[in-house]
Amino acid sequence: MERRAVLEQKGLLSPHGHPGSQTTESGLEAHTTLTQANGTVAPPCDKVPKPKRVESASLSPSASPDSIARHHSVLLSQGNGSPKRVRTSSLVLRPSKYVAIDCEMVGTGPQGRLSELARCSVVSYEGDVIYDKYVRPELPIVDYRTRWSGITKQHMKNAIPFTAAQAEILKILKDKIVVGHAIHNDFQALKYFHPKDRTRDTSQSPVLKKRAGLPVRANVSLKNLARYLLHKKIQVGCKGHSSVEDAQTAMELYRLVEVQWEKELAHSLPPRPPSPVTDPAADSSQYLDDQYWPTDLMASSL
Repeated sequence: MERRAVLEQKGLLSPHGHPGSQTTESGLEAHTTLTQANGTVAPPCDKVPKPKRVESASLSPSASPDSIARHHSVLLSQGNGSPKRVRTSSLVLRPSKYVAIDCEMVGTGPQGRLSELARCSVVSYEGDVIYDKYVRPELPIVDYRTRWSGITKQHMKNAIPFTAAQAEILKILKDKIVVGHAIHNDFQALKYFHPKDRTRDTSQSPVLKKRAGLPVRANVSLKNLARYLLHKKIQVGCKGHSSVEDAQTAMELYRLVEVQWEKELAHSLPPRPPSPVTDPAADSSQYLDDQYWPTDLMASSL
């Protein structure tokens, strides 16, 4: 009774015998704002917001690239994916973690048989150009291979030295999922090794070959995959290949079968070993030292 009297004095409870002056709901709310021992007022229980739980639906093999991108963002925002899945499945990585690369080579050394980098293009998940520069090889050019490479003597006038290009490109590729066609040739030209579980080679993808109706063990060109699956013509004309176009096409092919490709990889890849790029004991770790990176790239690191 003393408690009721106190509440009535403070106007938090209607006097006994005056029905209708306070609703049951307001009475409950008043009850939850009782003064605590230290003089502070406890917040009403019904004002405490409940945490929202975000659930993402699983993607179907026919999901569009845009749906996949949104799915990546949702999974990242949840922040509860296991580290193992992050390493093995692109479904929990942002699209910004993907790039596609293509390089054009010229002939150096005896009879021009040695292939050296002369142009490198890197594009984003959406196909936007991130990097596209002509590169001056370390040895004198013997064969420009213009019919295939599209490289001419004119392009070498403003080309940057190989070591500078290598540093810029490896900075971009660091910690990325790298897509390409016969990509080992590009890495060889860069004198670089990228972790296998972060490499997507469209020339070796059984998923793409099956979808194109080709034997899994067949050697298939980027040009034919583009014709069969994307219904587009590339590498036509007498001016040689465009490394930008080839990189964009490789990324289009990857996105076409991304969900199925990543699901299969998630089950087949072993636990990821330390990256030779980030491992301090590895020979290629020198490429990650700050002294190798141009100032402008250090300021706008990807």
